[in-house]
Amino acid sequence: MNKNDLIARVADKAGMSKSSAQDAVDATFGEIETALSGGDDVRIVGFGNFAVTHRSASTGRNPRTGEPIQIPASKIPKFKAGKALKVAVNS
Repeated sequence: MNKNDLIARVADKAGMSKSSAQDAVDATFGEIETALSGGDDVRIVGFGNFAVTHRSASTGRNPRTGEPIQIPASKIPKFKAGKALKVAVNS
């Protein structure tokens, strides 16, 4: 499923137009992004948790030349599925 499929399904389930559903999906994703950018976690009961974790700097290798390269520290978003989502996927 891609974003357009998700929008179409939301529109059908909620009985709304596709443009309204697109606005709702975009607003949801935007607010999750804003919260994570601000350092907050997003917890959706029954679905899962979104959080930002820190990845330390490390040394890697250029696969083409084998030369060592420095990989900078970064923040990465993580998602951990909730119990209800895990049960739904496994049944």
